[in-house]
Amino acid sequence: MDTIRLVSPVDGSVYAERPASSLEAAREALAKARAAQVAWAATPLEARVAAVRAGIAALGEKRALLAEELAWQMGRPIRYGGEMGGVEERASHMAAIAADALAPETIEDGPRARRMIAREPVGTVLVVAPWNYPYLTAINTIVPALIAGNAVVLKAASQTLLTGERLAEAMRAGGVPDGVFQSLVLAHETTEALIRARAFGFVNFTGSVGGGRAIESAAAGTFTGTGLELGGKDPGYVRADADLEAAIDGLMDGAMFNSGQCCCGIERIYVHARHYDAFVEGAVAWASKLRLGNPLDPETTLGPMAHRRFAALVREQVAEAVAAGARALVDPALFPADDGGAYLAPQVLVGVDHGMRVMREESFGPVVGIMKVADDEEAIALMNDSDFGLTASIWTSDLDAAAAIGARLETGTVFMNRCDYLDPALCWTGCKDTGRGAALSRLGYLSVTRPKSFHLRRLG
Repeated sequence: MDTIRLVSPVDGSVYAERPASSLEAAREALAKARAAQVAWAATPLEARVAAVRAGIAALGEKRALLAEELAWQMGRPIRYGGEMGGVEERASHMAAIAADALAPETIEDGPRARRMIAREPVGTVLVVAPWNYPYLTAINTIVPALIAGNAVVLKAASQTLLTGERLAEAMRAGGVPDGVFQSLVLAHETTEALIRARAFGFVNFTGSVGGGRAIESAAAGTFTGTGLELGGKDPGYVRADADLEAAIDGLMDGAMFNSGQCCCGIERIYVHARHYDAFVEGAVAWASKLRLGNPLDPETTLGPMAHRRFAALVREQVAEAVAAGARALVDPALFPADDGGAYLAPQVLVGVDHGMRVMREESFGPVVGIMKVADDEEAIALMNDSDFGLTASIWTSDLDAAAAIGARLETGTVFMNRCDYLDPALCWTGCKDTGRGAALSRLGYLSVTRPKSFHLRRLG
């Protein structure tokens, strides 16, 4: 039997290990899910909502423990308190809109006929969660899927093994019936075999482009719905009329928070010539004040990357860029904790261009490249010059200009004067290599349900 080992980025020790479920054991778990889902779907919506809300509340009672476990598992400093604020915000909103989002659409209800379109659960939903925000990203699909009457199987990332167990414990404590929510430790091969066998009504995956291709390939020919969020290379644009201080603080936080390990983190910044020099100076000063160190230390503001191989990729991109003419402006001597492994100092690059990997491929680390632009047209062209399209951030005092620029951007979300945030009332989506699908908002219920039409004709 395969064993999944979680190596902590804090000290390189094995923090947790779990046996992977065999294919047969996974099939048994799915049979249990299918059996439990029938009764769960027949449970009144109000009771399903109450149980899920109670499950989220039970999870929240352990927020201090969860934050500490996340520090050990993937390196986020405990000073930021884990992910429960966002989890509660998203779960609360999706629960609040459930009755309206899932209500039948009545076309006619009169003496001649009743015609309507109802929403039915798809059955069993598989959620393949990433390690960078294992609770937040999973909740995006878990909450609406359960509320809509589905059973849910969660496959937590190997780097954050314990998060699946914590979610399962919380949902049981909240009153979600046995079998309706399960966390399974699955090898990639087992996951793909189950998808090929059409074991799920819907599969949500958050992760790499390669992982998304594997999921899509496994689902090919099964007609299983898939939602794929595959990362980004999100741009920020500082217009001539921007509040410079706010732009520096907002974009640099968006670039460096969670050691840059955010799907919608800022990885490239385009600054109008009017502000370029001042912005670069401010960005370097901002990054230089970060404190790299043990994430269990409350004074640490920048923890290690989740794995030393992720840090190695960022180092390679930076080295290649510098060799090609870029300049690295943050003094590495300010960060003695940078050990050449998972602990990686932040970096700001100038003299970059789109021929460099650091400006085209996802870095997913504490590095950002900054380029000077002459106007909106140049900024739009550069922001669109990417294989990804998750979010884009525009810093300006002109809302109409931001809307006009945003309309021309190839992206899923347009921000003005903020970044790196998921508004649960808005659809979370992307385009190009970022993937496809819709989470959160009313649209988040569409992927975990299917429409059923009723044409009930009265005779006489």
